[in-house]
Amino acid sequence: MKRLFFILLVFLGFGQLAYSQKYAYVDTQYILEQIPEYNDAQEQLNKLSEQWQKEIEEKFALIERKQRDYDAEVILLPDEIKKQRQKEIDDLRMSAMELQRQKFGVGGELFDKREELIKPIQDRIFEAIQKVAIDGNYSFVFDKANQSNLLYADPKFDITTRVLREMGITIAKN
Repeated sequence: MKRLFFILLVFLGFGQLAYSQKYAYVDTQYILEQIPEYNDAQEQLNKLSEQWQKEIEEKFALIERKQRDYDAEVILLPDEIKKQRQKEIDDLRMSAMELQRQKFGVGGELFDKREELIKPIQDRIFEAIQKVAIDGNYSFVFDKANQSNLLYADPKFDITTRVLREMGITIAKN
């Protein structure tokens, strides 16, 4: 009898523990859109990206022109000049690819600039989410932005506006 009572007590305890967990969700994409510094940072990143992309495209266009010129003259050129011109084109191609990697590759300048401009904003959001979650006694806070696996969420569990308020951001009502 004692054993049955103990087992029943354990199950009720675990049931109560599971029942007491609170869940909430936020929309970090919406939060980011409400932060003027984020929009400015995105604009700055887009301008840099466009500038670098144009520079790289110009290099590849030059390579393409040189390759066309070489292909048109290849029959007339001596072997030594052919090798020299082909090496020049290959070197330009490698240089353009290296520039592309430096600007847009993993750990490239765009990655570093994004880290510099966006990470502090993301850290502020995370700190605000953490504070709201602790104050609201939430066990889990999910993010419904982007490619989330959150298939349905009751709006009463959305703490996005509380996070924005915690960050000192007010939203105009529609």
